[in-house]
Order: sequence, then C-alpha cells, then structure tokens
Amino acid sequence: MGATRNTESAAPSALLRPARWLLLYEEFVTKNASSVGQVESALRSLTYIIPGRYRDSEISSECVHSGVQLLSLYHDALVSRVVSRLPSAVSRPIPTPHMRYTKYWTSRSPLYHKIALALQMVQYTELLWEMIARRRGEKVRWRVIILIEAVKAICRLLLLRLTKSRPLVNPPLPEREIDPRFADEEEGDWNGMQSPTGERLSDLSWTMPRTGLPLPSLPDVDDISNFLISKVLTADDIKPPKALLHRVAGQGQLAEALYILRPVVYALAMQKYSGDRHRWRPWLLGFGLEYGCRQLAKSDFRERVAGGLRGLTGLEREELRKRGWAMGWWAMRGAFYTSVTKPWLQGLTAKMKGKPLLDLVGSVIGDYEYLWDNYYFSTATL
Repeated sequence: MGATRNTESAAPSALLRPARWLLLYEEFVTKNASSVGQVESALRSLTYIIPGRYRDSEISSECVHSGVQLLSLYHDALVSRVVSRLPSAVSRPIPTPHMRYTKYWTSRSPLYHKIALALQMVQYTELLWEMIARRRGEKVRWRVIILIEAVKAICRLLLLRLTKSRPLVNPPLPEREIDPRFADEEEGDWNGMQSPTGERLSDLSWTMPRTGLPLPSLPDVDDISNFLISKVLTADDIKPPKALLHRVAGQGQLAEALYILRPVVYALAMQKYSGDRHRWRPWLLGFGLEYGCRQLAKSDFRERVAGGLRGLTGLEREELRKRGWAMGWWAMRGAFYTSVTKPWLQGLTAKMKGKPLLDLVGSVIGDYEYLWDNYYFSTATL
C-alpha cells in the first residue's frame, strides 16, 4: 500500500520536472537576453567557416545554422512575452521605428504574427531544404526551390494585404527586446565592470513611499549631453506606428507586388534553362525586374508623398537602403557570377596564397565557391 502511494506521488513530480527546467531556462534567457544573443551570433559565425572543410559539411553546418536561427525565434518570443507583462511603471528603452511598426501589427493582428513567423521559419530553413532536395536530383531541387519561393511570395502578399497595402519590412517580426529590469545589471556583469560606487544601478534608484514608483538616478555629470540627446523626440517618435510607412497605391502597389513576385519569376526562368548559369536571360530578367520595381516605387513616392523622397519616414528610408544594398547580391548570381565575379574571385584568391592571414581569407572564399556554384538560396535575399 505504501509503495503504491510512493509511486503515485513520484509520477506528478516526474511530470513537473521538465516544466521546472523549462521555467529556469526561460528565466535565464530573459535575464541574459543580450548575452544569449552574442552566443547565437558566435554559433552563426562558426557555421560560416565550416563549409568545404570535410565531406557533406555544408548540410551539417546548415543544420546548425538553421537550428540556431529557429531557436533565436523562440528566444525573441519568450523575451517579448515577459517584457509585455511588466507594469507600466517600469521604464523601457526607446524602441526603434522598426520595432514599433512590427510590434504594432503583431499585437493587432494574430494572423499577421502567424504568417510573419511562418515566413521567417521558411527563410531560415530554405537552404537546408534545397541541400536535401539536391540529393534527389536537379528536377526535384528546382521544384522545391519554386515551391519555397511561391510559399514566401504568398506569405508576403498576405502581409501586404493585412497591413492595408503598406510596403513590407525585413524582417517582418520585431527585433529582440531586453528586459529593462536586468539590462543594466547584465551589461555590467558581461563587461566585467561595476557601477562607480560598486553597487547595482537598481540599488541607486529611490522608491517613492506614497506611489511606490521608482525614481531613477541622475546621469553621470560627464555624460549630460548624451543623456539629453537620448531624450529628444523626433517626428517619427510621435507618429502612430502604422503611420511609419505610407500606404502604396497604383504604380506603388504594382511595384511592391512585382518586387514580391520577382524571386518566383527568376526561379522559373532558371528552371527553364535547367539552372544553366551561362545563360544571361534569367539574370537580366530578375535584375531588370528588381531594378524596375525600385525605380517605380521611388517615382510613386515622389508623386504622392509630400516632399518627395525627403518626406519619407526613417523606416522607409532604412528599408529602401536595405533593398539597395541587397541588389549587390546580383553580382553573385547566374551568368554575372559565372562570367564576371567568379573569375575575379579566383584571381584574387590566387594572389592571397602563401601570404599570412590573407591565405586564410582566400581559403574561406574558396570554400564558399562550392555553395555559390551549386545552391540557389546561398545568395537569396528575399
């Protein structure tokens, strides 16, 4: 009888043990969000130097890379959930325009959040799926590529619809927050430093007895100017989150739709020529579409936005700048890479051989040539 009771009491404790460990892990991530992010970045950097080092290394390194990216999504959601539950009395750092905009839509529309999360997961694993499909032959590989590009395009078109024809931002989810209760403490511990008095900054604040609200400590006398500048509000800071991006219509809406569909068109063109990188037609079609979309969007902004391109918000200028830099990856795709970039890189790595440090850089570039030569998603930006 006693043995039966012991067994029954042990069963719930065994079930609760994983939940307890999960709570401890979540608490650790919340308190050390910045440090966890640095560890994730270090693991990503490690995967960048693995390809080409041994047989089938590209799949193993991409598995690690995709796993870290998916884990970072969980960490982002975890920290965001904890920070959102904090009382309004706890002071928070000023969010970036990107965070304000994406957080507004993820909290306002659960469907936006689900679609954006699915889009991020597909982007983080697309190269891995291509590597797996390549083992089954080129036909299967290109079918998987087109399927993935179609899924991403559908997700982006749905996001465009949900945001009422506002241009997409990349990434569509908010950046990781840091729990303000542990931000100063974590920064001091991670850098191996303490506050000038040897106390935690949280101990320097004073709690008002009547309201119970904390009164923050005064800034350092040598940092008054930076403190005041950080408190200055800009025009974007007082705008509602959805006003950080202008709605597109007419040719602007057409430009955004074509920009979303451009990867699908390029993948279909590459499949038609069986992935032959010596053919210029797919490259010219894809690059021409992206460049045309960019010019069409700028023309729409000049006509509809007060002040033209100068009247754009900071978030719009940042997104245009990101898309402009992303166009540089066309130098690593298709016929341009095969005919121009690859011969130049091979000549550059040949000159680096036998030279300290430069030889290491040249070997890493040489290892990545295998990915650029054989995988479509190794240079994808959308």
